[in-house]
Amino acid sequence: MKIAPGVNASEWHALKLDDPNSADWEKAVSMLAARIRDRYLEPVDFLIASEETKPASHRRFGFTILAIDCLLIETLGAFIEGLEGTDRQSKKVFRTFLRTRKQFSADFTTDDIANRFYEDIRCGILHQAETGGESKVWSVGPLLLVIGNAIVVNRSKFHEALKTEFDAYLSELREIQNLTLRSNFRKKMNFISRR
Repeated sequence: MKIAPGVNASEWHALKLDDPNSADWEKAVSMLAARIRDRYLEPVDFLIASEETKPASHRRFGFTILAIDCLLIETLGAFIEGLEGTDRQSKKVFRTFLRTRKQFSADFTTDDIANRFYEDIRCGILHQAETGGESKVWSVGPLLLVIGNAIVVNRSKFHEALKTEFDAYLSELREIQNLTLRSNFRKKMNFISRR
């Protein structure tokens, strides 16, 4: 089974990760980077680039972009927290990610705002193929705009922030002292590689 482009699950299992100084840690982080970039980040980059020269009113991939980015948030949250899955925990995973990760915490300043994103954007798009409430997806303006009970999400800025956050997570995994983060990462990758 492939767990990343050109990477078999057996290659993951062959890594020596018990030693925090092992050179295999770089290989492990590279496997995750390839997995996430190939499955999530590059497809969204392609969609955004394909509409770059169009006027904002003619851009139409916002829902698709945020649907993929929402999948990635849930995936990264599971890696960070060491969860094999997020069944019945996705709202908490989302809220924690948006409220605590550096690229998002300045915009998602309250649980209410993070919950609104989860319900109106994540659940609305993934379950109903539309945003919930009066919330909107756009391609201009700030990353997040709160207007009463509605939010407006700039899909392009949101994606750029998510890419930056992913790179920060990879850097954190490379730091030897992040034992809990590394342990959680291993737990999730072990689960993935056994499926």
